[in-house]
Amino acid sequence: MLTDKALRAMKPRKKPYKISDEKGLSILVQPSGAMWWRLRYRYANREKMLSLGTYPDTSLKVARKKRDEARQQLANGIDPSAKRQAERSARADTFEAIAAEWLKQNGKLDAGTRDQYDRRVSKYVNPYLGRWAITDITAPELLKVLRRIESQGTIETAHRVRSVVSRIFRYAIATGRAERDPAADLRGAIAPVRTTNFAAIIEPKAVGALLRALDGYQGQPSVMYALRLSPLVFVRPGELRAAEWGEFDLDGAEWRIPAVRMKMDERHVVPLSRQAVALLRELQGHTGTGRLLFPSLRTRERPISENTVNAALRRMGYGKDEMTGHGFRTVASTLLNELGWHPDVIELQLAHKPRDKVRAAYNRAERLAERRSMMQAWSDYLDGLKAGPEVVEPIDTAANQRLG
Repeated sequence: MLTDKALRAMKPRKKPYKISDEKGLSILVQPSGAMWWRLRYRYANREKMLSLGTYPDTSLKVARKKRDEARQQLANGIDPSAKRQAERSARADTFEAIAAEWLKQNGKLDAGTRDQYDRRVSKYVNPYLGRWAITDITAPELLKVLRRIESQGTIETAHRVRSVVSRIFRYAIATGRAERDPAADLRGAIAPVRTTNFAAIIEPKAVGALLRALDGYQGQPSVMYALRLSPLVFVRPGELRAAEWGEFDLDGAEWRIPAVRMKMDERHVVPLSRQAVALLRELQGHTGTGRLLFPSLRTRERPISENTVNAALRRMGYGKDEMTGHGFRTVASTLLNELGWHPDVIELQLAHKPRDKVRAAYNRAERLAERRSMMQAWSDYLDGLKAGPEVVEPIDTAANQRLG
């Protein structure tokens, strides 16, 4: 019989060699030094071999336990090798495995879209249904997953998760591992997306195209920089266009908007990313001698009008049902939630006032560091989208979110 001391003393040789324990268990020592546990047994008058893991990851005690479990299966008329193969096949047909296979096989997806789909599945579906056999997932079980997302207030994300799950099921059907798509049965089961006139593009690939278009826009500095700063700070359009240089601390990378200009009548702090600070320093060369960042062409004492940014978007080819100045807030809200940032931190940066006054005070006091990290990560993420493929699919207006 083998002992732990004997196992520790084993050394590799020029050729593989085997040392037996008992009841068919042995260890095979390879020239590389790898040590494999093996179980030799007979089933249906045939001699077979079963691997039980490697030493020292699988200890002598554990190897003997696996051996005894396999021998018990034999006593019950079960071939341990066949049982293991069946279990592996079952795992290969789990939702998680098929989703990963679908992502890998779908060469039409660009890297950004693939990552977005992967995040939606990994974050929202796999923790609950990932290990289920795909044929065991029913519409009611999938609805429970979507309800969890819906309860967080991210209704658009719930719709998008349902959509990607439906694609995975259709792939499973095409490859013979499912017969129907339960996600299709849930159309209309999730609350509809609240719509207003604030249209926004939120598909990452299309956002990247929009960012490139913003960089390419040529016009008056007030308009050019208002457009480029909008996605980085995602404040309300009125808060941005009326910004004053006295509100900014570029060395400290902060913009403090006074309460009088805020919808909620509370001062709001906007941490500035490196990219935002760089744009603001450029803008200083154009409007830094005045009070306003974005003065009107007619008079430097008044800011650009509320329609200026929207008009520029129209000139760039984005219709009013595709993108608006207010829509940059929707872009940030939706994608930051999908990227995994805490909803409270996102809502605080959007200056959406919490109903609970105690919670609001805690947020203001404790979460500026988190918001600072989020704003820098957000700008870095947008840089990645902007560097994406030059050719994008046509904008799917049915997939665009229109939130206030």
